[in-house]
Amino acid sequence: MADLDAAIGYVVAHGDAVDRARLSWLRSGLPQAEDVLDKAEIGQAPDGGWPAFWGGDVASIDATCFRLTELDDLGALDRPAARRAVEWLVRRQRPDGTWEEDESLADSAPQWARPGDPEAQLYMTTSAGFWLTVNGAQDDRYAVAGARAAEAFRASLRPDGSWPSFLVAGWLGAAMLHHFGWFYEAAQIQLILADRVPGMSPADCAPMAATLRRVGVSPDDWLLMAAKDRLSGTQRSDGGWLSDDGDAFNVHITLAAIRALRD
Repeated sequence: MADLDAAIGYVVAHGDAVDRARLSWLRSGLPQAEDVLDKAEIGQAPDGGWPAFWGGDVASIDATCFRLTELDDLGALDRPAARRAVEWLVRRQRPDGTWEEDESLADSAPQWARPGDPEAQLYMTTSAGFWLTVNGAQDDRYAVAGARAAEAFRASLRPDGSWPSFLVAGWLGAAMLHHFGWFYEAAQIQLILADRVPGMSPADCAPMAATLRRVGVSPDDWLLMAAKDRLSGTQRSDGGWLSDDGDAFNVHITLAAIRALRD
């Protein structure tokens, strides 16, 4: 069994003020200090998105969705910055229900976000669609946009339930499908993900479990139970979990694990 007390200690010891505030909200659900929330929202572009470190001043779907993950851990999705970001995502949705990064980012974007790449397009669609789904209760337009994204993702599925994109698109898409009642298709994806769990890194396993729990999948679900076992087996002696993107992201992955494992 994962040691949540040790994970909490890791975040306290290695996280910054925003990380510790995220931990506090995940544990207590209590409002966080205004100055910390302001710090978490810093850098937002005038149009509502956040630029990526690799994209200059151009707002990025990938970076904006990452920032919404942090704001969600702070209980801050109802603040103006998050609302502007969600409005920006709605405006960026294409007529077919999909999303793609701005063409001006083509030369700098990493593979998973590269404009013109079908795999990246599907990932961007599930990422943006997930956050519109999560925010659907705030505004019917968000729910409609999320449903359109879920339909676009569903249309991409192969007969065996697999999807033509990265692993992360699978669990984000499954979360949307579960939320909108496409339970058979979501279960197909979960079967595929369950086969992958034994070889998953914490950087995949923790966000996958946290994402599915965010849309109400029971912690007793067989996929989430398998993820819990995998996280228990990959927790380090210092209480944290390793990121695939370098030590700077270890705290972020540890917070995702805490979200996934908490009662």
